Amino acid sequence: MPTNRTTTQIRLTTRPVGEPADSDFTTTTEEVPELTEGQVLLRTVYLSLDPYMRGRMSDAKSYAEPVPVGGVMVGATVCEVVESRSERRAVGDLVLAYTGWQTLAVADARHTRRLDPEAAPVSTALGVLGMPGFTAYAGLLEIGRPKEGETVVVAAATGPVGSAVGQIAQLKGARSVGIAGGPEKVRALTEEFGFDVALDHRSPTFRDDLAAATPDGVDVYFENVGGPVAEAVTRRLNLYARVPVCGLVANYNATEAPEGPDRLPGFMSRVLTLSLTVRGFIQSEFEPTLQEPFLREMSGWVRDGQVRYREDVVEGLDNALEAFRGLLVGRNFGKLLVQVGDDPTS
Repeated sequence: MPTNRTTTQIRLTTRPVGEPADSDFTTTTEEVPELTEGQVLLRTVYLSLDPYMRGRMSDAKSYAEPVPVGGVMVGATVCEVVESRSERRAVGDLVLAYTGWQTLAVADARHTRRLDPEAAPVSTALGVLGMPGFTAYAGLLEIGRPKEGETVVVAAATGPVGSAVGQIAQLKGARSVGIAGGPEKVRALTEEFGFDVALDHRSPTFRDDLAAATPDGVDVYFENVGGPVAEAVTRRLNLYARVPVCGLVANYNATEAPEGPDRLPGFMSRVLTLSLTVRGFIQSEFEPTLQEPFLREMSGWVRDGQVRYREDVVEGLDNALEAFRGLLVGRNFGKLLVQVGDDPTS
């Protein structure tokens, strides 16, 4: 029985308008309830921060229910079992869960997945071997379907999804062009992640650089960002190009329509005349058929060094909101995690 049964939680108190503010959240402490049969008490080790969370703060219609006002912010976590009333989980097990922004939580053991620290660092269950890695794998292979010799362009390419997309594309024989912001990230694309070409979207010559990097056009554009990057890349799309739409993070804090002319008619004209496939997706739709092959293939690629990854770890739950704000404007470098508690494997 743990001596401390008090959990610290970050709760949504008002729905943000624009960038989430400190005043939109409150930090509370409360006693966790006693376990019932089949439940476990989990101590949070790592909390994943992901762009989708901005949508969950809003009550606009979306693919998932919003976090209720007053509710604990959602999020995937790696946790240690500190108390168990389930035969499925033993005290000391490390598990993947979805307990959100809090230090302790009660969960149904059936809704956790045991992790093997000998197979891979447990933090990877929130990144390259978790939802972001699966998003890259499923979106690229099911929608993008890169062929040998084709050109795949990836936005937000140093992030956990984008970096995996570019490397998987290369494993399938395609040529990968990564787009990121700033010289450090651009350098990492080629030197660390092995992209064929790296471009800086902040460069005043970005459009010219993109044209030079894609002399034969673009066959697959993996969309993570939207905004000016998408506008530039979509003008380079080839006949029958495929565009998996994973995210539009450039617009997540927007409170009004962008300035300038309506470019939708021009884009729709390209969709028609080039026979483009533009397909939005939520990674969970592919879980029934692709989760097992993903874990098998990606685990092997990571183990063999064919897919590399980077993690950006922030210490302390009290720093989660500031880190999340940075995520939405690209300040993180790699998979953004909050280390909430001690990692017993390190």
